[in-house]
Amino acid sequence: MASEAKLLTVQFLKWVAERPRLYAEVRAAWSSTCPLNCAWEDAITEDLVEHVGDGSLALTARGRAKLAEAGIEPATSAP
Repeated sequence: MASEAKLLTVQFLKWVAERPRLYAEVRAAWSSTCPLNCAWEDAITEDLVEHVGDGSLALTARGRAKLAEAGIEPATSAP
């Protein structure tokens, strides 16, 4: 199950990289009551995404590196 959780985190990072995502949008799209399906919470905890001034989430340098490690190039570059 750990591998699936990591794949979900990478999928989440790719989704965030596509465009700025407001917190409410993240909650609506990625919230789960399953403790094994918490990709966005894991991404925040692991410093892969951060809250930016306009209230959205953006990839951190670590998040961009994690995508690159997975062989995925973000569609847009985050600050």
